[in-house]
Amino acid sequence: MLQRIALALAGLFGLVAVGVLGARRVSARLANGATAPEFTLQAAKGDEVHTVDLKSALAAGPVVLYFFPKSFTPGCTMEAHLFSERIGDFTQLGATVIGVSADDIATQQRFSNHECNAAFLVASDPGLTVAKKYSAALVGSIANRTSYVIAPDGTIAYAYTNLDASKHVENTLAALRELNAPAKT
Repeated sequence: MLQRIALALAGLFGLVAVGVLGARRVSARLANGATAPEFTLQAAKGDEVHTVDLKSALAAGPVVLYFFPKSFTPGCTMEAHLFSERIGDFTQLGATVIGVSADDIATQQRFSNHECNAAFLVASDPGLTVAKKYSAALVGSIANRTSYVIAPDGTIAYAYTNLDASKHVENTLAALRELNAPAKT
């Protein structure tokens, strides 16, 4: 019994180590001014499933693209609630919010209904193909908690990676306000 516990703990510490190392790799997120990689994903908004692509979303204004580890986990649920509570602020700034994880589209529909109040799109990125393009893949099928603000010209205006979900909404709103601020002469 002790041997099983020791093996389980060793496996857990191994996963934590991989996660930490993965987080270090992910810290090389896309830089401000870089061109945002194009993507097309299936996304849920409530029970509805949409095809969302970056080019079309940018035609309406800036895009807040946020990657999260897994639907219905405590941090991801908190982050979804925070985004949904402030969706009016994002809309007022002309932004489209798109959350992305590796969860399948049926899970994203439930997550959108129950945790996001169907306030914004929640996309399915099986295999983390898009997350990898955005340097937001952590380990296995888990995305790192990384938020981007993408300017209407398709460049990265802001990038933030932190597994603590509490600052992503405020930080992306601040970046949007700065993006929308009149240029100083």
